[in-house]
Amino acid sequence: MKTSGAKGVHVFVPLADDHEMPDVAAATRALAARAARRDEKVATTEFVREERGGKVFVDSTRAGGATVVAAYSPRARPGVPVSFPVTWDELEHVRPGEFTVLTAVERLGEPDPWAAALASPQRLPIDLVAEGHEIPIARVLAMHEGKRRKRELNRD
Repeated sequence: MKTSGAKGVHVFVPLADDHEMPDVAAATRALAARAARRDEKVATTEFVREERGGKVFVDSTRAGGATVVAAYSPRARPGVPVSFPVTWDELEHVRPGEFTVLTAVERLGEPDPWAAALASPQRLPIDLVAEGHEIPIARVLAMHEGKRRKRELNRD
């Protein structure tokens, strides 16, 4: 896991090479839905920002094809934050923006924290993939909702 260098965190799960991208994306949707169900007061999978109600957005749309800032990359933001690896134990105590080009160097060492944090490639559970295939793709739902809202505005 690593900070985004902005407001969030990215969770990486190395996978076995033979997984098809639609199955990886489906598993990601299922994991996001499970996380949101775990504490509905805190987390949401709602893609439309205005519909999140201040909750943490669990983004299931990053699997395959989406860009993610590389670990240790500085961001073009005030304070020049850096995307930086963190452990699950640290997550509760860190803020994504606290790692900057000036402070991140203090945490570097041997072994490389990013390489050390990555698990061995895993297989996706069949039930997780099947569950995810039943969940609509968030970006597609948001696109259709945006079109529906636009039609309503044009009717008025």
